[in-house]
Amino acid sequence: MVVQQHRSGGGARAVCALAVMGVMAAAAGCAGDAGGGDRAAADDRAGAGAVEVVRRAAAVLAGAKAGSAQVSTSMETAAGGTRVTIRGRGTYDFRARSGRLRVVLPQDAAGEEEHRPITELLAPGALYMKNRGAGVPADKWVRIDTTALADGNLVTGGVTDPMAAAELLRGARAVTYVGETDLAGVTVRHYRGTADIGRAARLASAPSRGALMAAAKGFGTDAVPFDAYLDEQGRLRKVRHRFSFANEGPAVQAVSTTLLYGFGVPVSVPLPDERDIFTGEIDQGPRK
Repeated sequence: MVVQQHRSGGGARAVCALAVMGVMAAAAGCAGDAGGGDRAAADDRAGAGAVEVVRRAAAVLAGAKAGSAQVSTSMETAAGGTRVTIRGRGTYDFRARSGRLRVVLPQDAAGEEEHRPITELLAPGALYMKNRGAGVPADKWVRIDTTALADGNLVTGGVTDPMAAAELLRGARAVTYVGETDLAGVTVRHYRGTADIGRAARLASAPSRGALMAAAKGFGTDAVPFDAYLDEQGRLRKVRHRFSFANEGPAVQAVSTTLLYGFGVPVSVPLPDERDIFTGEIDQGPRK
């Protein structure tokens, strides 16, 4: 399903190049209780109630006693006849809006080359990457200002920031309650709908607003279809967003999935010192 397109201007092409040629070309070459109010909100499963439950997902995560979780992510992309999947695993603190993920790239097209995992640190307004690729010393980090990215880092790093994934649901509309299902032994409620990225950006919490505002300006349409799975406390357990880039070549489609579990896990995300951040030119791979 084609769900969201970048404008075909230079900014969109730059983001597509970074996402596909930067992270992806490297590849191609338990819980605290959120409170009775959240449980009551989660019990309203249809109509306007379903919309409000989904829209509150980010607030519930940030306000829950647990406040943190283990995270598994996948970013599946398809362009022409080529499909690759980038996977991540780590922890995230929803109050501090920070996390640490180990991102694993697929083998090259021939299936012969192993790529070193990328360490990603997620922080408000910034993405730090280590083992970024060609041209970056092994002991250096790359820092990216996510508020300057046309996609707000929804796909650029091969991982959607878990808080941004939840904040995007603030723009939920036309939500349908699909039903209950089992997710790793937890009963969850499945909601399906479309998020308005512009609305989500306007309603996002301050630490997430800048990146989502950038995405609202950089994408050609505000519509982002999603599937969200919430537990009985209203906590987001799984969310899947569908994106599509319109570029000069074949459309690049991306399905971003974020899975949350192990709530309350300790999270420590010390950021690199300025002296450890690479300031030179990054090799983006072959250019055509």
